[in-house]
Amino acid sequence: MRDQALLTYLESYLTPRRIALFDKVLAERTNHFTVATEDVYQLHNTSAVIRSCDVFGVQNVHITEERNVRKIDREIAMGAQKWVNVNRYHTVEDSVNSLKEKGYQIIATTPHNDACLLDDFDISRPSAIFFGTEKQGLSDELMQRADGFLKIPMVGFTESLNISVSAAIILQNLTSRLKRSEIDWRLSDDERFDTRMNWATSCIKSSDQIIERYFKENS
Repeated sequence: MRDQALLTYLESYLTPRRIALFDKVLAERTNHFTVATEDVYQLHNTSAVIRSCDVFGVQNVHITEERNVRKIDREIAMGAQKWVNVNRYHTVEDSVNSLKEKGYQIIATTPHNDACLLDDFDISRPSAIFFGTEKQGLSDELMQRADGFLKIPMVGFTESLNISVSAAIILQNLTSRLKRSEIDWRLSDDERFDTRMNWATSCIKSSDQIIERYFKENS
């Protein structure tokens, strides 16, 4: 059960400026698009992807660590891990099944095959955009389970971009087009509440004790 009174109580520990910033950022957040990575072994790339998700208003990122288990590089993420929900999986199957259950189509990024060009991508359907390892790309398993393929048009000798650069380019394009559209892309009321609660507890020192005190006073 979502407790609005508890959230109001927690936010009484925050400055008016912080609360106003929550309002502003939440108004631009979306779960219409989400980002997923598969076994990205260079730590700074995963952290940079999380930072891009925060910058472009994507609330959830999904990380599969079947072979390459890494912690977030907090310096590169620049605190973005506090504001973006990081969902972790041990297998491709788990991540794909979870995202499909949430209603997402699985979109694999690749510079090869007959992938859709970025500007031509249909933004109307909720999509999970998958990015793979720097050298090998996405696994065969993921490619076989993908509902579609997406690529950034390139005209140079180099046929691929660093994953963090690719994610930033794709997110900037898709979220800009999304916000100019008539699609209902914003978070639902429940999503907004849950996100705001997470942000409040992450900003307040000893939030667990404060919550415990709240329930004692209101029991």
